[in-house]
Amino acid sequence: VQLQASGGGLVQAGGSLRLSCIISGRSDVSGGMGWYRQVPGKWREMVAVVTSDGSPLYADFVKGRFTISRDNINKTAWLQMNNLKPEDTAVYYCSWYEWGQGTQVTVSS
Repeated sequence: VQLQASGGGLVQAGGSLRLSCIISGRSDVSGGMGWYRQVPGKWREMVAVVTSDGSPLYADFVKGRFTISRDNINKTAWLQMNNLKPEDTAVYYCSWYEWGQGTQVTVSS
């Protein structure tokens, strides 16, 4: 199984980014998918997860700003990030039983 995350970059505070995660190597992607983030020296933390039927769960610090979604047929998950803040700067990882390689998100003030 491989998880390929993309969509990170540099954005000003208040801006938006959309992360994508494509899963390959499996025909079935049932089960929860998630996005996590990590900054140097800190534990990796959950940002958002979505169940097989599309029900989302968000960390308090992204509620109202981020939206997680998935497409089981195309084996893809997305994280739409709006109103980004400098404290959202981190490496973002997608997860589905395994970790993807991470994509850097940097938000300038």
